[in-house]
Amino acid sequence: MENDVKVEEKVEEAHRLLPPQSLPSNSDDEESEFESEAAFESGDKIVIVDFESADDDSAAPPPFSWRKLWLFTGPGFLMSIAFLDPGNLEGDLQAGAIAGYSLLWLLMWATAMGLLIQMLSARVGVATGRHLAELCRDEYPTWARYVLWSMAEIALIGADIQEVIGSAIAIQILSRGVLPLWAGVVITASDCFLFLFLENYGVRKLEAVFAVLIATMGLSFAWMFGETKPSGKELMIGILLPRLSSKTIRQAVGVVGCVIMPHNVFLHSALVQSRKIDPKRKSRVQEALNYYLIESSVALFISFMINLFVTTVFAKGFYGTEKANNIGLVNAGQYLQEKFGGGLLPILYIWGIGLLAAGQSSTITGTYAGQFIMGGFLNLRLKKWMRAVITRSCAIVPTMIVAIVFNTSEASLDVLNEWLNVLQSVQIPFALLPLLTLVSKEEVMGDFKIGPVLQRIAWTVAALVMIINGYLLLDFFVSEVDGFMFGVTVCVWTTAYVAFIVYLISHSNFLPSPWSSSSSIELPKRVTVSDS
Repeated sequence: MENDVKVEEKVEEAHRLLPPQSLPSNSDDEESEFESEAAFESGDKIVIVDFESADDDSAAPPPFSWRKLWLFTGPGFLMSIAFLDPGNLEGDLQAGAIAGYSLLWLLMWATAMGLLIQMLSARVGVATGRHLAELCRDEYPTWARYVLWSMAEIALIGADIQEVIGSAIAIQILSRGVLPLWAGVVITASDCFLFLFLENYGVRKLEAVFAVLIATMGLSFAWMFGETKPSGKELMIGILLPRLSSKTIRQAVGVVGCVIMPHNVFLHSALVQSRKIDPKRKSRVQEALNYYLIESSVALFISFMINLFVTTVFAKGFYGTEKANNIGLVNAGQYLQEKFGGGLLPILYIWGIGLLAAGQSSTITGTYAGQFIMGGFLNLRLKKWMRAVITRSCAIVPTMIVAIVFNTSEASLDVLNEWLNVLQSVQIPFALLPLLTLVSKEEVMGDFKIGPVLQRIAWTVAALVMIINGYLLLDFFVSEVDGFMFGVTVCVWTTAYVAFIVYLISHSNFLPSPWSSSSSIELPKRVTVSDS
């Protein structure tokens, strides 16, 4: 007994000499380090309040709550903007003008495939508490990590050029040609920084701005739909009856290719972390995934309707006409004005307002994605505004050159857009394959690793998207590649490109390979989900 008393006295003396708050200093350092790498600082995250009394120890998620759905609403709508950027709108108008209503079914199913991919991205972000670029940094060896980062940055710059140019075209339309294309580029870049300042006032304020821009697009293109009165019968047949002809295959490929944006896959895994979720509590993770599925489905349904409005308006006005093959983002407004004129508000300016909202919103989300991609792959300790400046500068400089060079040539600008679409198609595997690899690994996802059925569906969708984009690349290079040296260069790059894709596939768990066991890097224990 005396020995026990002495031991207790020594323990009490130790506690007096070493206060408890000094003991967990190492874990605090680790936590602060983790937060510095996170997409959102802990203080910036939206706290999800439990409105209903639920058993904290229960493995089942709490019951559905409309108020809680409202708290989770936001990231899906920001993600959906990539489905509405100027590049997508150009694909829509060309599909409508050349293929009429016949590709609406493909637009619907392509949007559904996009929802699947984006929900896998959200699943990674919620279940691990880290975004895709951060996980790639730990999963792949250094050389592969830098290749993936380079490809993601190139895809982002290509998308940004299209988005800024689209916004500049809208500014040129609304200014009645007073402002040239390069001036629109400068205004778009400045507006982007102005909107980024809203982040200082909280995530919800920024999400509200995006909601206004999406509503502007919806109202503008719905107005155009009401003014032009496309055929309701043809619209329903186009959605319900799959049709595809040899003359519309390129437009069909474009419809699918525009849906999966490489930078958007990285972006969504980061955006979902704006809500404060404990990744170690299984019930809370599942609850978050359920609410994100609902809000992302609603957001992509709205984006589908906006894309449908644009496609049917141009199908009504230009399908079967001589102008169908010449129409593009630059001259679309003028063609609409000549065809439909305007009542109280000319259709040219309605188109310009919708295009401006699409361009402005997509450039901001592009800057957002650039911050996460650069910070995640390179593990930078830069402030957010500094990363935004670097990301925006990387895109604005080439965009300004494009605006000055192609300002007077509509045909050349359309050709440039085709090259940029091809550039982004090339990058798609470098976002999809790491995503499918990580979401299928138990050591990364814990209990939220996708099952074999969903895994096969996801890989089938990814293979379909890559095959379709492969066709687009083949068709484009067959028609555009000319000259021996250029052909040799393309062949060399194509060989390296295919070899890297083979490496990424073999690195995954889907196809067992010796490369997988030797190349995989063990991830930190904190990403494994367990019940509390």
